[in-house]
Amino acid sequence: MTTATTERIAQLPQVSEPRNPGMALDLDWVRGVQANTSAIERRAATLPGRRSVKKDYQAAWLLRAISCIDLTTLSGDDTVQRVRRLCAKARQPVSPEILAALGMEGLTVGAVCVYHDMVAAAVEALEGSGIPVAAVSTGFPAGLSPFHLRVAEIGESVKAGAQEIDIVISRRHVLGGDWQALYEEMRAFREACGPAHVKAILATGELGTLRNVARASLVCMMAGADFIKTSTGKESVNATLPVSLVMIRAIRDYHERTGIRIGYKPAGGISKAKDALVYLGLIKDELGDRWLRPDLFRFGASSLLGDIERQLEHHVTGAYSAGYRHAMG
Repeated sequence: MTTATTERIAQLPQVSEPRNPGMALDLDWVRGVQANTSAIERRAATLPGRRSVKKDYQAAWLLRAISCIDLTTLSGDDTVQRVRRLCAKARQPVSPEILAALGMEGLTVGAVCVYHDMVAAAVEALEGSGIPVAAVSTGFPAGLSPFHLRVAEIGESVKAGAQEIDIVISRRHVLGGDWQALYEEMRAFREACGPAHVKAILATGELGTLRNVARASLVCMMAGADFIKTSTGKESVNATLPVSLVMIRAIRDYHERTGIRIGYKPAGGISKAKDALVYLGLIKDELGDRWLRPDLFRFGASSLLGDIERQLEHHVTGAYSAGYRHAMG
């Protein structure tokens, strides 16, 4: 890979955006938001075939995708040892030999995402790496535990060292059109996060309509969310291109009105390198290059990294390696 190509795409300079302070709930704006489902679905259907990057450029885009991955383990059988192995993978997501052949060094993932009980182990394992720990919180994945416990859970994860908190909203507020309740809930979560960035998980597969997705996205941003995220990964329907298009355009509208950039995180079901390229292309088309950095875009994934590794190895060697050679831990 040429150095120029790598610098332009894979190693975009890292900058830091100001936190989203939120704003007063504007119900006129929220209720005025609509979603033309048929038009959105038509546009989304064209995305996989609209843009194709090959050879060095494809490899550079895939390296960029790795830097935007929230490497995740959210299983009931998680152990400290598993989390430590995952963190080792986060520090060195691609073999040094492949990175050297691609003219890259110092590549890491965007974050490691775990349950609260594993935050301390992840923080210790990532010490000195600059990789933040994200904790899922607020009664993840259903978000149905008592409210005071959800707020307390955020505080405990921040105290344990989590720099990012992925919260789940109460779906009933969206389904019942109670935007004031959603706003107040999100504000409370944002306040409890303190210095930690907050990602609002909408669980879009359970919100019923794309219009609900658009309105919920907007309310969460008004309430101070730093990121909006599609899914917990535990729903029957997770990240999709139509949902992503709706959420990304809500982010664009919010930025145009407030000047604040909000991050986006599709999660669940994105496991192939070719899918990652489609999402990156969508972000570039709809939001621009500034969103192609890990402070404003993340993939919620684990198996995605393995497929990207195989594609990069094929780019360097001309042969595909076995999947077991790219274990997550």
